[in-house]
Amino acid sequence: MADTLESIKILQLGKFYPIRGGVEKVMFDLLEGISEKEVHCDMLCASMEQYPAGTYILNDHAKLIVVPTRLKVSATMVSPEMINILRKIAPEYDIIHIHHPDPMAALALSLSGYRGKVVLHWHSDILKQKLLLKCYKPLQNWLIERADYIVGTTPVYVHESPFLKKVQHKVGYVPIGVEPIHIDSLKAQQLRRQYKDKHIIFSLGRLVEYKGYEYLIRSAQFLNDQYHILIGGKGPMMEELQALINRLGLQHRVTLLGFLTDDDIAAYYGIADTFCLSSIWKTEAFAIVQIEAMSCAVPVVSTEIPGSGVSWVNANGYSGLTVPVADERSLAMAFRRIREAPRFREQLVRGSRTRYEHHFTRDKMIHKCMKIYIKCLLGNK
Repeated sequence: MADTLESIKILQLGKFYPIRGGVEKVMFDLLEGISEKEVHCDMLCASMEQYPAGTYILNDHAKLIVVPTRLKVSATMVSPEMINILRKIAPEYDIIHIHHPDPMAALALSLSGYRGKVVLHWHSDILKQKLLLKCYKPLQNWLIERADYIVGTTPVYVHESPFLKKVQHKVGYVPIGVEPIHIDSLKAQQLRRQYKDKHIIFSLGRLVEYKGYEYLIRSAQFLNDQYHILIGGKGPMMEELQALINRLGLQHRVTLLGFLTDDDIAAYYGIADTFCLSSIWKTEAFAIVQIEAMSCAVPVVSTEIPGSGVSWVNANGYSGLTVPVADERSLAMAFRRIREAPRFREQLVRGSRTRYEHHFTRDKMIHKCMKIYIKCLLGNK
């Protein structure tokens, strides 16, 4: 396949750098993975925080172009330089792979004069920013129409999205793929000593409302002292969640870990008996943390968010268990079922790792994206 693409150039367009979330991670992993196959692939994005703008050479087949952000509005990086740069470089590329949602990238593409093939990566609908969507919708409609192919991360999400109902003929999906988490066994063993004889339930993410951490914390009311819930990450709800833990008297069963380094995260995956994704809104479209846990053969308990791909990623009864949204009792029942049925837990352990290997490796994501590029170049034949 690489031979078929070796003479073309691809541009990943959207979001920002350095990596702070799932969309940026997918973009960068595609940049690295495709260029490693000696196919030319660049990435254009806006700067995050105070990261210096500039062009960074990754290898002989890839460069990262970071343009300065002048303003941030409704989680959108406003960068006029992105428009100017894309106008100059767009004619160099055979395919522009644009990642949604990112109004700045969509605006830049619409003003670039680009006439080549466009792959639209539909990571999620715009849900929370109602005013942004109202203003952006005409441009979003143009982008959907302009795209030669639209790719989601799960079949569920792209089928259920109200914005994609009329274009299902050019819609497909490529599951997100990641490299397996590598665990330092010594560090994990040292960490495990802190929670001797406990069934560890690990969760990881920003401490924001849609993650549903309130319900994960409340689930500890229905567990005994053989369980300990560890929540990694920081965010605006840190104080509120800690106050809830204190008010319910759950300090001995629930710990907010705060910011974790990559090495720390790997160690916590290494001691986890169960991983929990307690999200409550469709804003959670996929949840990369689920497949990170699966790469460590950790059973997952996740929620059945209507219209989201979360419960497709975690196959109920195979890689873990799925429960109703915002239901602390059901979360606790799932945790107890995994702990109290050793044979069933071993089945989930095997299923978790197997599902990761079959669907969610980085190599599989790269391979499927490259097949889509070929399909676009051949005119969808």
